[in-house]
Amino acid sequence: MSKEAEINFVIKLDDDNAPEEIYWGASEADFEGLKPCESLMISMWDKVEKNTLSIDLWTKEIEVGEMSAHFYFTFMKMADTYERATKKKELSDMIRNFAKEFASKVETLANE
Repeated sequence: MSKEAEINFVIKLDDDNAPEEIYWGASEADFEGLKPCESLMISMWDKVEKNTLSIDLWTKEIEVGEMSAHFYFTFMKMADTYERATKKKELSDMIRNFAKEFASKVETLANE
């Protein structure tokens, strides 16, 4: 039996078309309606073009520390996803190690 699911994003823009507010919702989510978020990164593989398409948005309100955390957790999630999809633990661990180095550098810069 085939099933469909939807993921929706609502982006409220300012007069310069910069995101002021970002909301998301999903038909399979454990909540109703839309939830706010401060940034999103969507990456899609185009098999025909053999290229990655992406949408990267963030609000003016996101702080540098929050964006840094978003990147750190995204790197860690990428490592988990890559390992599940390819079973290549060594390469996945390389991504995790990079994420840890990134977090360490971010922390060092924050303390300067």
